[in-house]
Order: sequence, then structure tokens, then C-alpha cells
Amino acid sequence: MNGLGCSVLNFVKSLTLGQKAITLLVVDLVLIPLALIVTFALQPIPVSPGETIALILPILPYLLAASALVAFWLGIPYIRLNAYEARAVGKTAQYAAANGLIALVLSKIAGLGLTTGLYVIFAGCFFLFSAASRVVMLQILTAIYRRDEGHTRVMIYGAGTTGTQLVSALNAHKTIYPVAFVDDNAALHGLTVAGLPVHSPVRIRELVRDKQIDRVLLAVPSLSQPKQAQLARRLQKLGLEVQALPSFSQLIGEEELVDKLKPVESHTFLGRQQVCTELERGCESYADRVVLISGAGGSIGSELCRQVLACRPAKLVLYELNELALYNVDMELRSLAEVTGTELVPVLGSVTDPRQVRGVLAEHKVQVVLHAAAYKHVPLVEANPLAGLANNVFGTQTLAREAAEYGIERFILISSDKAVRPTNVMGASKRLAELVIQDLETRYTGTVFTMVRFGNVLGSSGSVVPLFQEQIRRGGPVTVTDPKVTRYFMTVQEAVRLVLTAGSMARGGEVFVLDMGAPVPIVQLARQVIESAGYTVRDDATPDGDIEIVFTGLRPGEKMFEELTITDDHIGTRHPKLFCAREQSLSEIEIAGILRSLRQAVASGDPDAGRAVITRWVEGYVPGVKSVPL
Repeated sequence: MNGLGCSVLNFVKSLTLGQKAITLLVVDLVLIPLALIVTFALQPIPVSPGETIALILPILPYLLAASALVAFWLGIPYIRLNAYEARAVGKTAQYAAANGLIALVLSKIAGLGLTTGLYVIFAGCFFLFSAASRVVMLQILTAIYRRDEGHTRVMIYGAGTTGTQLVSALNAHKTIYPVAFVDDNAALHGLTVAGLPVHSPVRIRELVRDKQIDRVLLAVPSLSQPKQAQLARRLQKLGLEVQALPSFSQLIGEEELVDKLKPVESHTFLGRQQVCTELERGCESYADRVVLISGAGGSIGSELCRQVLACRPAKLVLYELNELALYNVDMELRSLAEVTGTELVPVLGSVTDPRQVRGVLAEHKVQVVLHAAAYKHVPLVEANPLAGLANNVFGTQTLAREAAEYGIERFILISSDKAVRPTNVMGASKRLAELVIQDLETRYTGTVFTMVRFGNVLGSSGSVVPLFQEQIRRGGPVTVTDPKVTRYFMTVQEAVRLVLTAGSMARGGEVFVLDMGAPVPIVQLARQVIESAGYTVRDDATPDGDIEIVFTGLRPGEKMFEELTITDDHIGTRHPKLFCAREQSLSEIEIAGILRSLRQAVASGDPDAGRAVITRWVEGYVPGVKSVPL
């Protein structure tokens, strides 16, 4: 930047608001005699500048003083240069008309004998000069600012109303410099809109290189959000920063910016009637008791806490390994616990630690345990089999054994339909946990041990619906493993009601399952989530749709179909939507052998040895099998 520009910029920055107003006023006052000179020069018999000054000199001081007063009255000096738009131009017109009227009155008083038309021309000349001076000063200062501070060269995608208004706004910006439009409308290509050339999108790469563009502003609010996200990703691959503008209706609040992506109630994707009031029984087993919930910070555990609190237990122990999850659930439940009169106890720890488990049970005199702590994400456990087996099997065994030794009333294990003839380590670990609970049920008569087997819980962490919604938020595609894959689904509220109701009616050793209706095709669920967000599926039938569904293939350990029970021997309960199954268990010696072999595998860090154990003892598990049709 040259020295003159730097000096001008430093001078402008040093001015106070009042000083800037005086400067603009001085410019306007200087323009008054200039406008008078031009006015007389336009007459049929031109008058020289010297003659003009001599002619108007008697009224000029009074004209300048009156003009200054009118300028302050109209607020002309306080109009910022970068805010000089239609309303400010209107004020300048009023100011010019007032100056013409003042000059006319003063000339009549002074007896100058000039025609009225001359003052109309004077007012017009002054208006043009004053407005033009603002525009010129703004351009000069903008150029100086940009050179001093550096500027971002932007390309605007969309030459419609939003795009042209954006150019008007950016022209006064100190550091952002619009250089070109890009628009899909071929009729606009080659035209100049708002002072900028309009190009075809096929020239974007060339424009970025030739015009040194740093950023692209998407001014196409009519384009759906997924398509904007897809467009943004393509532009970002060129190394560009991409920003999107909301529509006018969004800016004024008539349309929520994320309205189409607001959370959708999970039960809308069930494909069946949600089970609600029927599962609200069972509070008598938890009222006025000390209840411990392991995994209390998870999606299932936290909902268990909420519904157990509604039963008014005397004390609720929140047992959680994750510090942040424990903090969040504890903070959420504090106000609820005050209403129910329940003592809330957050405990940070692992269910695999027998000393801590024993101490917590004894210190708080726990009477009921709801065991929801587990590693449940199939791909992660498949990639980390020993961690999954240690947490899900040994954690269950430690907590359940210590609970039985202490003599609690009830122990309810949260299991999964993936435990039935599993083809993944996570499902196999849950099946081993079930076998451990069945074994303890035969050896400890003072405690009722039972299991509740879930289907997939809609809306829980890592579940498919939040994944689909996040993919939609990014513009797609939505990924589905296989067009034939199906799953049983339930809401988190249904799942928790199932636990509480089953726990209250358990006699020991049962596996409780909710009647979840027919399994849901995942591709159908993906379509529902896309359409519930207000978008359309892009496929062969609708090539202009918003979101594409892509099939990625089954992941290691993933089944094509899920089952709910190992046998078809279902036993009804007093609840019409709840049934239980008596499934074959292993002997105490066999369970001891399984646990011993698993400990050796974990201690030696040998995942193959761990898989060998579950291959031998878990019915249906075969390492490497990806799908097992029903």
C-alpha cells in the first residue's frame, strides 16, 4: 500500500463520529458554490466563475449558514457512507430542494432579480453533486480499506433477487469483494447483473483459477438444503470456502432455518401402534426402594432413570463409567428427584470393578438393579472383540454376582435381539451375559434374576434414525447396507416400560420380549426418514429427487434378519403384548469354564481365543458369517 493511501486511511480511522459529520458537512457546503457556478454556466448567456461568485457573494454566507442548519436538522452529515442507499438519497433530495428554496428567498431579499427556474437547476445540480460525492468517497475509502486489510474475493452462486441484493450489500464491505455470478439459468449466461458478469457453473474451476476466488456464497434459497449441501461439497473439493444464505422468509422469521430437519417423533417409524399405557404397571417393585441403574448416562439408562423416578423410589443410584454422561443425567434428574422426594446418588465407576461394586451395593443398601451398561455398537465391538467381551460378559457377571452375594431383591439384565443366534461378537457377548444370569438364578435363591430382550431402539445413540438424519443434514446420500435387510424396532419409552413391567412380574430365569409386530425393511425406514424431513428420494423413478439411497453391503458380523427368541416356545403373560421364553441354559461347570477361558483370552490379548470360546458355546455364532436368513 502506498504512503498516501496509508496516510488517508490512518486519518479516516482517527476521526471521531462528530469529526466525520463535520467533514461531510464541509464537503456539502463546498459543493453549494460549485453547483451555483455550474448553474450559471448552463444559462443561454454563460457567466464566468468570477462573475458568478461576485453576483451571489452577498447571499452566499447566509446560504451556507442556513444550509448547515438544514443539514443537521435532516441528519445528512450523520448518514454513514456505507449506509447510503435509497432512503439516504431521498434525504439528499430534500436537502437539495431546501437549498434551492433558501437561495431563492435570499436572492429575492437581496434584489438579485434572478429567475425562479435558475434555482431549480441549482437544486438539481447540488443533488447530483452531493449524491455523487458520497458514492466516490465510498469507493475510494473501500479501495483503501481493502488494500490495507486484504480482501476476500467471492463468487456468488445465484444471480436472482437474493444474489443481486447480496452484491449491493457487499459493495460497501471493507474486506469482501464480489467478482462474478454463477447461475444454472442459461438465459443469464453472458449478461451483466448488478455490475457482475454471469457465468455457467461448468466454468467454476476456470473462474476460481483466473479470478483468484477465495469463497463462494450460495444465494439460492429456493434450492433444497440437501442439494445445497451437495453443491457445497463439490465446491469445497476445489479448495473454496462455501457459505449459504437463508431465504428472505427465513430472515424475517416466517420460516425456521432448520424446520425441515427438526426431530421427528420416533414412533412414526415403527410401522405399528406404539405400546403405551399397557406397560405402565410395575411401579410397586420400585416404589420406596433403593434402585441402582448401571449405564445410567446412556440413552436406555437415562430413560430408565426418568421412568423409575416416576415410581418414587427412596434412592436412585446412577452408576456410569462416562464422566460427561453421568454429569448430564445427574443434572437433568435433579429437579425430578426433588419433586418425587428421591435421593439421587451419582457414582462414577465400572461394573467390572468388583471392589467398587461391592462397596456401592453395601453403602447404599441397594434392593433392585437394572443393568443397562454395555458396549452395543456392532462394528466397534467387532473391531475390538476383547473389550466388548470383557465389558459385556465380565461386567454383567461381576455386578450380578456381587448383587446376589449382597442379597438384593431383583436383578434385571438389558439384553438384545442380537443375542439370538448371533453372527457378531456384540450379540455373542450379550448371549453369554444371558447365560451367566441364568446360571446365577439357579445358584442364588434369594434374588430374582431376569432378562429383557430388546429390538433396535429408535432414537438411541448410534441407532439408524439419528444416523439417517445426520446424513440428510449433510445432503446425503443415506446409506443402507442391503435392500433386503430388516430389523425389529421399538421406541426407548416402550423399551423402558418393558423393563419395568417385566421386572415386576419376573419369577426368575425368564427372557421377556415385547411383541414388536413385523420386522421393518431398513430401506423403507430410510425412505420414511427422508420424506419426514420434507425431501424426496432420488432414484431411477425420480432423478431430480433430493436425497439418494446408497447400498453399501452388510458389515462384518451383521445379519440380514434378526430373531427375538432362540426357541418358538413362547409363554404368555398377564400383559397381552409381553411374552417370555424359557431357553436352555448351561451348567455351573460349563459357565465357569467359559469365564475362565475368556479371562485367559483377555489377559493374553488374544482375540482369536476369545472368538473360539463364543464359537463353541454360543448357539449359531460362526466367525466371519455376515448374514443368516430366517
